[in-house]
Amino acid sequence: MNEIEFFFEDYSPVNFFKDTLVNRVKFLINNEIKELGSISVIFCSDKYLLEINKQYLDHHYYTDIITFDYVEENVISGDLFISLDRINENANEYLTTFIRELYRVVFHGVLHLIGYNDKTDKEQEEMTEKENYYLGEVDFRGMEL
Repeated sequence: MNEIEFFFEDYSPVNFFKDTLVNRVKFLINNEIKELGSISVIFCSDKYLLEINKQYLDHHYYTDIITFDYVEENVISGDLFISLDRINENANEYLTTFIRELYRVVFHGVLHLIGYNDKTDKEQEEMTEKENYYLGEVDFRGMEL
């Protein structure tokens, strides 16, 4: 099934302009010459994501996203667990809007599924360039509440 689904765990739903985000993620995947499989985006709290981080990665710290990769060949599939608490904090820290930061983190997770990494400085630079490019392809007018 070729789809992108959104869920909220331990968090009240927020408006993130779903149709626009789905269209931009599809554009990103197509632009990277890949095919959409099934992507689940699960929005949650810091506490929820910290438990996943401990259980599956043995990491004991907060993060904005954890990506579970189910990619097969060129078909991009996976689960993106995203902390809305971190999105809020990052938006304040980096002087951006909540919606832009949310899109950035979703794009970041999808880029990981496509095969980009961010372990080294060079990889981080490439990932940031990709994120900025795809953010630049979004018309945020009227979306930033």
